[in-house]
Amino acid sequence: MTSTENTSPNGGAWAAILAAAIGCAAFAVVTDLAEKFKPISKLLTFHLPTGDLSGKSTVGVVVWLLAWGILHARWSGRTIARPGGIIFLSVVLLLVGLVLIFPPFVEMITAH
Repeated sequence: MTSTENTSPNGGAWAAILAAAIGCAAFAVVTDLAEKFKPISKLLTFHLPTGDLSGKSTVGVVVWLLAWGILHARWSGRTIARPGGIIFLSVVLLLVGLVLIFPPFVEMITAH
C-alpha cells in the first residue's frame, strides 16, 4: 500500500482556504474603490445607518461564498498532495488584501 492510498481527500479544505483569501482580497479591493469613487460608495450603501460598509462587507462575503462554492465543487473528494501553489496564491491574496486595506495606502490612493 502506498502513502497516497492512506491519504484522505483534502481538496475541500484547500478550497476553503483559497476562497477565504479571495474573499479578503475582494473586500479590500471593494473598500478602496468605494473610498476612491463616491458613486461606488453610494452604490454600496445598502443600509443608511451603516453606510457603504454594508455593501463592502456584503460583496466580500458574496465573493468568498462564490469562490468557495466553485472551488469546493471542483476539488471536493480530491487529494491535493502538493498544495504549494494554493498556499502561495493564498498568501499573496492575503498580503494584497492587507496592503490594500492598510490606512496609509487607502489615503495614498484617495489623495487627488
